[in-house]
Amino acid sequence: MIIILFLLAVSVALGGVGLIAFLWCVRSGQYEDLDGAAQRVLFDDE
Repeated sequence: MIIILFLLAVSVALGGVGLIAFLWCVRSGQYEDLDGAAQRVLFDDE
């Protein structure tokens, strides 16, 4: 029974870390220009 509580605590902690990382990415602008990166791959400026 102790191992189930331990695994539950670890999974909640990892979920929280993932949520914090996602919110940090959104606030820092990582998802602002999704089409620009795709266009830069296809077309070369040279």
